[in-house]
Amino acid sequence: MAALVGRNPGTNVLFVPASRRTVLAPPHFEDMQMTFNKTHPKTMLSYAAVLGAILMAPGISFAAENSYADPVKPALPASTFEWDLSRTALVVIDPQIDFMSPEGAGWPVFGASVTEQNLVPNLRRLFAASKKAGTTVAISPHYYYPHDHKWEYEAPAETVQHKLGLFDRKGALTLDGFRNSGADFMQEFKPFIEDGKTIVASPHKLYGPQSNDLMLQLHKQRVDKIILAGMASNLCVESHLREFLERGFEVVVVRDAIAGPKLPDGDGYGSALVDFRYIANGLLTTDEVVKKLEGR
Repeated sequence: MAALVGRNPGTNVLFVPASRRTVLAPPHFEDMQMTFNKTHPKTMLSYAAVLGAILMAPGISFAAENSYADPVKPALPASTFEWDLSRTALVVIDPQIDFMSPEGAGWPVFGASVTEQNLVPNLRRLFAASKKAGTTVAISPHYYYPHDHKWEYEAPAETVQHKLGLFDRKGALTLDGFRNSGADFMQEFKPFIEDGKTIVASPHKLYGPQSNDLMLQLHKQRVDKIILAGMASNLCVESHLREFLERGFEVVVVRDAIAGPKLPDGDGYGSALVDFRYIANGLLTTDEVVKKLEGR
């Protein structure tokens, strides 16, 4: 896999353009990079430990700044999204333990953003308000089976997911070991997901919904407006957003009900916000969406 951080020639400063943050590399960073780039034959825990060591190493720091704030004087026009709950669905991507729990394999990468956005409580509010309003609720989950680990080539983010063991299941036709595993849904959401009414689509494999049946399920419910939330902001959420838009859906992204990776390579949440401002039909907070769901 490519090195985590690129160094500017002749300097000890690493720049992360996506979040405009400066990262200072410790003297032993090159040694950790070499370890990180090797294939670890033992378990995902060894890989997670190396990744955690890189992110926690002395000298790795992100400059404090309010990079998530909207511009004071935006040039883009205001949203023209019109609410019609009879045609609307809440779509939550990957509400799973590996992404959203401190016990999950992805916590070293995603935990900071999940915590900053108050993600789990905000998602729970969206679930509750959507169910009370009677709107369609759909889940686009992420599962990896043994045959998925035999791919002949991968992009960097795929390699990270596979080495960490994110969303691993023993097979497509068995639930053996699934309950309370990293691939399972967060306990906070199960009352809403397992109520017999929520659509649980087949799994997507990379980032977008092109490889699952989410679109078909929503079309069959005559849904053409989406409230989009979940994980991860610049990966699956953005990929779902783009595909929805290309298929003619209107999409509102809930900005504090999503979270993303934070690595020296960049802040995935911050980079996604820029794209969401440009292409989503609306970028709202949980409070704003809940008010609309409650008819206020």
